[in-house]
Amino acid sequence: MLPIGDDNSGRRTAPLITYALIAVNVLFFFAELIGGDAFIGNWAFVPSRFLANPFGDLPTIFTSMFMHAGWVHLGGNMLYLWIFGDNVEDRFGHIKFIIFYLLCGIAATFAQFAFSTGSNVPNLGASGAIAGVLAAYIVMFPKGNVRVLQGSQVIQVPALIVIGLWIVLQFFNSIGSITDTAQTGGVAYMAHVGGFLAGLVLTFLFRGNSTPR
Repeated sequence: MLPIGDDNSGRRTAPLITYALIAVNVLFFFAELIGGDAFIGNWAFVPSRFLANPFGDLPTIFTSMFMHAGWVHLGGNMLYLWIFGDNVEDRFGHIKFIIFYLLCGIAATFAQFAFSTGSNVPNLGASGAIAGVLAAYIVMFPKGNVRVLQGSQVIQVPALIVIGLWIVLQFFNSIGSITDTAQTGGVAYMAHVGGFLAGLVLTFLFRGNSTPR
C-alpha cells in the first residue's frame, strides 16, 4: 500500500514549515550528490566520532537529519512528511512544529547512538523526525483516513492502519538490529523508534487543550 494523500479539509493554515523542511531536505540531497562521500563524511552523524569529540561534532546532530542515502530514501521520507506533516503543523502552529520536528530528530539520533556508540557508520536521514510526526498524527487525528494506492485503485484506509503497519515493522526490525546487526541492512531502526516515542510524549506537551478529531 502506497499512501498518496489524506483529508486536508479541516486545515486552517498553509503548511509553510512543512514545505520549507521538504525544500531543505531536497537541497541537502543535491549537496550530497555534488559533494559525494566527503560531504557525507563531514556532515552525517558518526557515533564513534561524536563519542570522541562531542563538542566538535555537535552540528552533525542537526545536519544529519536533512541527509538521505538515496532517491528512494528521500522520496519515501518526503512523501510521508508531505501527507502527514501539514496537519500536525496546522494543529501545533508553525513555531511549535519546527521545534517539535527538531526535538524528535535529536531524540532519534541519540536513540540510535545509545545502541551503536562504537559504530563508524554514518547515520543520516529524516526518518526519526518524521516518525515523531507520524506519532503526533495518530494522537491528534485518530479517525483520519489516508488515500492509498493499491494496485491500480485508490482506496481510503484509516490512518491508524497505514501508520500502524509502519510502526510494527520498525519495532520488529529494531529488535532484530539489537540481536543481529547483520539483518538490519544498514537502516537505523532504533532512530525510527526513538523518534516515534519522542513524538508521542511531545505531542501531549505541544498540543495544548486541542482535542483529537
